[in-house]
Amino acid sequence: MASDSIATVDLERCQPDRCNYECIDYCPPNRTGKDCILARSERYDEDEPFDGEPDQVWISEEICLGETCGICVQKCPFDAIEILNLPQELDEEPTHRYGDNAFALYGLPMPESGTVTGLLGPNGIGKSTAVKALAGEITPNLGRIGDPPDWEAVIDEYRGTALQDYLVAVRDGDVTVSRKPQYIDRIPDQFSGTARELLAATDERGELESIADRLSVTPVLDQAVESLSGGELQRVAIAAALLRDADFYFLDEITPYLDITQRIAVARLVRELAEEEDRAVLVVEHDLAVLDLLADNLHVAYGEPSVFGVITPPKPVRNGINEYLDGYLENENMRVRPEAIEFESHAPRPVSNADVLVEYPDLEKSYGDGEFSLSVDGGVVHQNEVLGIVGPNGIGKSTFAKLLAGRLEPDSGSVDLDLDIAYKPQYVEANQHIPVETFLRDISTDVGSSYWQTEIGDPLSLGDIMDQLLVDLSGGERQRVAIAATLSRDADLYLLDEPSAHLDVEQRVLATRAIRRYAENHETTVMVIDHDIYVIDLLADRLLVFDGEPAERGHASPAMNMREGMNTFLENLSVTFRRDERMGRPRINKPGSQLDRQQRRDGEYYYTG
Repeated sequence: MASDSIATVDLERCQPDRCNYECIDYCPPNRTGKDCILARSERYDEDEPFDGEPDQVWISEEICLGETCGICVQKCPFDAIEILNLPQELDEEPTHRYGDNAFALYGLPMPESGTVTGLLGPNGIGKSTAVKALAGEITPNLGRIGDPPDWEAVIDEYRGTALQDYLVAVRDGDVTVSRKPQYIDRIPDQFSGTARELLAATDERGELESIADRLSVTPVLDQAVESLSGGELQRVAIAAALLRDADFYFLDEITPYLDITQRIAVARLVRELAEEEDRAVLVVEHDLAVLDLLADNLHVAYGEPSVFGVITPPKPVRNGINEYLDGYLENENMRVRPEAIEFESHAPRPVSNADVLVEYPDLEKSYGDGEFSLSVDGGVVHQNEVLGIVGPNGIGKSTFAKLLAGRLEPDSGSVDLDLDIAYKPQYVEANQHIPVETFLRDISTDVGSSYWQTEIGDPLSLGDIMDQLLVDLSGGERQRVAIAATLSRDADLYLLDEPSAHLDVEQRVLATRAIRRYAENHETTVMVIDHDIYVIDLLADRLLVFDGEPAERGHASPAMNMREGMNTFLENLSVTFRRDERMGRPRINKPGSQLDRQQRRDGEYYYTG
């Protein structure tokens, strides 16, 4: 194979007991007598350790003809093989490769004291691998699988670069790392105490009370971790990471389940940690408005998920985001996507003359004396509309959805809907040891049909994971399967709670378009709860706005049109937004800036230009 190509075998998908080794039989070099594709037992000595099972295949990258051939890729019945050309501009060896025919990472981000560095790219592109290298958890092997280098050789490779001094500190054990994990819903499985006990165990800086107050988790400190809501658990996880006394802080997705005010509060706290305490912070984030507000510079990660990833040198944050969305990286002269991600809001459909699907009365729900209570003004949900539900965390949005879905009984008012309702909860459970396709087929016999594939499967990019077990899915994959499962049900009303959580930028756009397209094509009604402003802007025809006092009381007004609803919502949160002049993407105005003050005076809190 040419030096600008890479071959990978997904060992979780390679199932030689269920195929006839089509990849081996049809490989052109194999047919000429060369050992290009072999069973791993034939490639490795009997006592030589190797990844995978003896019957799984190995591909010689030296002999393989590369992407121009690709016959084995087409013949594999389980989509286990990828052969791709590397970017021509990529003239360096990998920073790290996990083994023969395994994922390869090129480049590393540069942590810098006193700076918040952003890392933007799709899921599965090597961001976690980069952090493990920067934390000293793995020694970068520079792609030398059989003869991995030691730290001295790695430092020699980076000698003269900005990373040299940092890697010397890693080698000498002089770098301490604090990490906020991506999937916070796994924390209750690992810790069974209260939030206070969790934070006390990490409070190396003696700032538990202060940080808990800044992140508004003081009211839940004495609650069991397993009882916390998504937003509460996210803020506790962030607090636990920031309380450690570390040189390098890695925060993996800080916005899922947080409302806009909470996202800004976290951003400000992280910036203070970097600037005032001279710490290095690396943040992976898919909410572009928050990333723009938070980061000083940005590394873009691109490539092919699970095959190879490339991390660019740092860019100015605004330019980096815009280049990523445009799909063309200027300094690298690299097109990473065939078309730009467009940030243009849709035209909401008028519903003034539409038939009414649901008419609900005034509702009251209380969780007990001194506990949270919700009051809902009666209203209507129209047929063939997408209704966005917005408001701070802990304000009753999910409670309202559960009342409509019949999962909670109101204290006053009656919800007796003669409707079939499909409900996707905020947390996505995936603990069954069955393939995705089996799980979905149990929901609908349409799964796998050309109709289902066009309407749901392709828009949600499910093709590559249909054979995987539910328990093996990543958070983003689970989210896409949950959305597909909800839309695959035959229902009158679809309730989607936080569909954007753990999806990267491109996946959010695809999922949003899939939901909107499904609603329009099927003339059905969808209700979406989400904190990503762009997701709501792209999806909703009208808004149901919640206000009140989080964790104490919530109130929902009747649904409003989009302009009125967004202005009411953002005024309640005291946040203004604008659109980026080049890409049209949402950007948070800096509080107190000239544009922020002008929009407040005009009463236009949302996207004036």
